[in-house]
Amino acid sequence: MHIFKHIFHFYLNSSIHVALAACALTWVSLVELELGYDQNLLLFVFFASVTGYNFVKYFGVAKFHHRSLAGWLRFIQGFSLLAFLAMCYFAFSLEIETLILIGILGTITFFYAIPIMIPRQFLFDDHKNLRQIGGIKVYVIALVWTFTSVILPVVNNEMSINADIILLTVQRFCFVLVLMLPFEIRDLNYDSIKLATIPQKIGIKKTKFMGVLLLMIFVILDYFKEQFKEEAFISTLVITAITLLFLLFSNKNQSKYYSAFWVESLPIVWLSILLLLG
Repeated sequence: MHIFKHIFHFYLNSSIHVALAACALTWVSLVELELGYDQNLLLFVFFASVTGYNFVKYFGVAKFHHRSLAGWLRFIQGFSLLAFLAMCYFAFSLEIETLILIGILGTITFFYAIPIMIPRQFLFDDHKNLRQIGGIKVYVIALVWTFTSVILPVVNNEMSINADIILLTVQRFCFVLVLMLPFEIRDLNYDSIKLATIPQKIGIKKTKFMGVLLLMIFVILDYFKEQFKEEAFISTLVITAITLLFLLFSNKNQSKYYSAFWVESLPIVWLSILLLLG
């Protein structure tokens, strides 16, 4: 039992779980846009997510404690290096336009962790990276996830941007933003007040109300698509109901795995529902 606990913690701490969620959201887009299964793109998204998330989470730790890293962190570093190499390998199979977009998203991820010159009035401490700018962290994450899971498949398949893709992009941004809210509520106990997160600014009740409105937009936008697909709409309704429950039951004293595992699993649940219906 003890070894399974270690494996599960490695699964979460090495960002495998969040990478599977990003991969699942991208796959959802491939299904909804009828682009077919794109193994190279999905594997790229998976390994890029592992690389990016571990870089953001462990950059500071590795920078200041590289000579005395704990064994588990060294193991994650080695795993991240392998993921980076795999990411580079699958990148060669993608279109040039896709690589340009990836470069932009990679730059955002880089400056999300690395100190840059930012006016001091926008920061809550001296770290000077994008996630320290009050009020924008959640929107930066939602934007990167949206472009990764929607725009990357579109660009890589050389599709033209039409009204349906714009609606899908707005839907995805709303959905990812709602997924971030339980994390924001959980971190109320730890975040500096100067970080200006959504719950800090408007409170938990209004944050949940905001999430409900976003989920309503998420569902309603399906009606405005030129190509209305019944299976996709049913999956949207089901995942909206499940997400709503997780949002409403979230609190700042939630269990350790409530957001880190269960909420993070919702994209995988959505993909499973969509594939079953299909």
